[in-house]
Amino acid sequence: MISQKRIKQAHNNFSHYLNEGLLKKQANNTAKEMYLSNAQLSLKVAEKLINDELKPFLWVIVCSYYSMFYMANAFLLHLGFKTSDAIVHKVTSDALIVLALDKLKKELIDEYEDTRDAALEISAVKAEAIIQNYDYERAKRSRFQYEMPNSVKQAKAVTSLKRAKEFLFEMRKLVMT
Repeated sequence: MISQKRIKQAHNNFSHYLNEGLLKKQANNTAKEMYLSNAQLSLKVAEKLINDELKPFLWVIVCSYYSMFYMANAFLLHLGFKTSDAIVHKVTSDALIVLALDKLKKELIDEYEDTRDAALEISAVKAEAIIQNYDYERAKRSRFQYEMPNSVKQAKAVTSLKRAKEFLFEMRKLVMT
């Protein structure tokens, strides 16, 4: 679960990003479509790499993360926000918490309408997990590239691919509304 401290920090950072120009109100449908395309392409590459005989697990994680990153930025553009080049991964992460978390909760509640009481708790946990998976993958990509031994790379790569698929599936619903 995303802690209340992390959510508060993301909101504070979000305001700072707007003030500093790290996040701007800007519409760009061409960039949004490019991000959507890159998200799908990155996911397809990760799916192909997971079964490659060379076992390029680092690249499965990198491609899975980038599929999520591109989808997240398509979502931000869908809402009229464009990130700058500086600390773009952190800005995207915080902006997701501020702009997507509640929207995901609502979308998931709507999908679980038949079991609304249980859906409130389930949707909050799932929405937070989807957004938190982005942070996990961002951190994992860094650790994986520089610190992780080969013995755990395959399991981490499979998890990354699964998270990326779920992230794209759920975020695409928000982008397409």
